[in-house]
Parts: sequence; structure tokens; C-alpha cells
Amino acid sequence: MVSRDRDDEGRARNSRPRDALGRPLPHDAVGEPRAPEGIVREPLVALAEAQALLDAGRPFHAHEVLEDAWKSSVPEERQLWRGLAQLAVGLTHAARGNARGATTLLERGVGNVIPYADAPPHGVDVRGLAAWGRALAADAAAGRALDLTAPALRRD
Repeated sequence: MVSRDRDDEGRARNSRPRDALGRPLPHDAVGEPRAPEGIVREPLVALAEAQALLDAGRPFHAHEVLEDAWKSSVPEERQLWRGLAQLAVGLTHAARGNARGATTLLERGVGNVIPYADAPPHGVDVRGLAAWGRALAADAAAGRALDLTAPALRRD
């Protein structure tokens, strides 16, 4: 039987090091620092941390921060945070060369954030993110060259 990494509650965890795009590396490799899981952050802190990770070319790690925010958010904002996490995963798939995965996750992410377009919480640039996600998904689906520039999560 293969021994699996588990946390204190018995949930499966993968402690293998990961590269900047979240791909597992051999156990003895030096990977990218990972965002700790299960951290409750104030929304603006989560957005700032995720933005810094996106700007550093680490969308998988940004997704982990956004996923924590999704899981700890107030119920009326969960869909927004889920969509933001999906957009980051979509960018991760695009950067990994997985056009199908990128298209799927970007479209899901847009679908989850767009209901917040008229009154976006925390200054999230919902309309800008939706336009960016749709454009990147269309390019990925069509097999065009992808602009992997990270989007701005908030309006200035």
C-alpha cells in the first residue's frame, strides 16, 4: 500500500514540492514556496496576495489563496471567490499548454464572477476579469497564441 500525505484531520495532502505552475516535482527537488492552506485572510489581503502571485507568474499559487478565500467567505460572496479561483486555475492550465482545461476553467470562472458585475465587492474588477477570461478562453479554444499576462483583480 502506498503511503499518502495526510493532514491532522486525515485529509489527503500532497507535500511534494511544486514548480511555479503547481506541477509536482520529485520529493527531493527544491520547489516554489507554497501558500499555506486553510488561512483565513481579510478579502483585501487575499486579493493583494493573489495579485502578487499572479504578477510573479505563479497563478497556481494565487489559486490556493483565492480558494482559501472562497472557503472562508460569507455565503453571498462564495460564488465570486470560487470564480476568481477558477480564473487563476484557467490561467495555470493556459501556461501549462492545456488549452482544453484553460477554456473550461476560464469559462466557469467568468460564469461565477459575472453575477457580481453590477455591485462588485472589494473593488474586484468583475467586468475586466470577465472580458479577460472570455478572450483568453476563446484564444485557447481556437489554438491561437496566448497572452499569459496576469489580469488585475481590482480596479484602481
